[in-house]
Amino acid sequence: MAAPKSISKSDILNKLAEGSELNRKQVAAVLDALTALVSSQIGKKGPGIIAVPGLLKIVRISKPATKAKKGVPNPFKPGELMDVPAKPAKNVVKVRPLKSLKDMVQ
Repeated sequence: MAAPKSISKSDILNKLAEGSELNRKQVAAVLDALTALVSSQIGKKGPGIIAVPGLLKIVRISKPATKAKKGVPNPFKPGELMDVPAKPAKNVVKVRPLKSLKDMVQ
């Protein structure tokens, strides 16, 4: 038994156009503007956080660099030691559902 497929971008545009009484081009423009807004808010010069009302919160988290470690116990092979390489600093995006989105699943 195959899992149900996700709705396509075209179907999303059509459904939003029906529900909002806008034409498909206007809905596409709104989604493009939302994408640009999220990009500017979580980008380097933005505050690093944006909430889409009623759905989710998107947060940029800065992870610091880690140093290399030698002789660390291997969690997968007890008694064996391993070397952990250094990792550079990076930014990670976290998406958290808001309460109303959690309630939709219940």
